[in-house]
Amino acid sequence: MAWDDVRYFLELARQGTLTAAARVLGVEHSTVSRRVGALEKKIGIRLFDRLAKSWNLTVEGEALLAHAYRIEEQTLAFSRASMGIGAVQGVVRVSAPPVLASHFLAPRLAALARQWPGITLELIGESRQANLYRREADLALRLSRPQELGLAGRPLAGMGYSLYAAQKWRNRPASEWEFIGYDDVLRETPQQKWLHELAAGRRFAFVSNDAAALYQACRSGLGVAVLPHFLAGEDPALSRLPGYEGVLSRDVWMVIHPDVRRSPRVKAVAQFITRLCREHESVLI
Repeated sequence: MAWDDVRYFLELARQGTLTAAARVLGVEHSTVSRRVGALEKKIGIRLFDRLAKSWNLTVEGEALLAHAYRIEEQTLAFSRASMGIGAVQGVVRVSAPPVLASHFLAPRLAALARQWPGITLELIGESRQANLYRREADLALRLSRPQELGLAGRPLAGMGYSLYAAQKWRNRPASEWEFIGYDDVLRETPQQKWLHELAAGRRFAFVSNDAAALYQACRSGLGVAVLPHFLAGEDPALSRLPGYEGVLSRDVWMVIHPDVRRSPRVKAVAQFITRLCREHESVLI
């Protein structure tokens, strides 16, 4: 029996629908149905009850689910361990907050390509935390200390924030300020909490879950916003509002699974990003 067959069974059990499982697996929903059906035929057991809106595990499917999880964990462990004996070539996946990936890391990657031409860097900008156990990324940059057991993490640099605005807002009294900030999904971030306290009931003219969108809205003059220095600090269209030049700082952490850390190519990328943060620390803080 191939692991790929079990993988389709496991993802469909996780998601509950063909469409959701297909999205995660990167295939058509008909492929999921066909592969699971082939597995059922191969082992002679019906694993799912096909309902109108979902596929529910049968009693037999439930009994096999724990075994499927163990197969997945062993397969992923094999994959992580194999990274430790590879060469300095191949793909390295790095997960980072979207705006840090696009506006800080991406413009500074030319040196990596020159130093290690055999490495292809896959830069994944995402707000959620990538699951390093499942190899969703080889290493991750996060704005908080890792909480998962077994992961190695270290702070790379501080990332400073100020209150920024276009020129029109500098000449208006603070009582007339309107604000730009994160939506409810990210309301618990330190910068959003600080901004809500400052706003104290004053109007938010624009909200988004994307820091790059907040930056562009601020440039256009929609209101004042808390933005990281590396994003807004050198933009002539924006300036730091007096008295709010350094409102808070967050640590940028590098997080990695110990099994993957032994990989020469992952180690090379980790060292490069560490050096990058140190060399451009003045931009970040």
